Amino acid sequence: MHFLVVDDSSTMRRILCNTINSIGYTTTAAEDGIDALEKAKDQKFDVIMTDWNMPRMDGLHLVRALRAMEEYKKTPIIMVTTEGGKQEVLTAIKEGVNNYIVKPFTAFVLREKLKDIV
Repeated sequence: MHFLVVDDSSTMRRILCNTINSIGYTTTAAEDGIDALEKAKDQKFDVIMTDWNMPRMDGLHLVRALRAMEEYKKTPIIMVTTEGGKQEVLTAIKEGVNNYIVKPFTAFVLREKLKDIV
């Protein structure tokens, strides 16, 4: 499986990619929603993990744009964010997010969430 990891923090991208790679999957990183959309048009990803708060295009707008693309209508999308309020979670799910991870998180939590998806 090939994951697209989207986060404006290079440290968070590295943590997510390293954890996903350690499970045995491949990753491609993007620094914001615009970068992610460009990469999603060039190749197909099996799972997308995105932060919510990013410059240029945030995660919620990215989710909307991806869900509008035929090839990503059913692709699992996981929101990884500091936005942990009930309203934020409901908004993200309404927009098409399949799962939600609140930062900070442990590698164990990430692996458990991935089990639900893959």
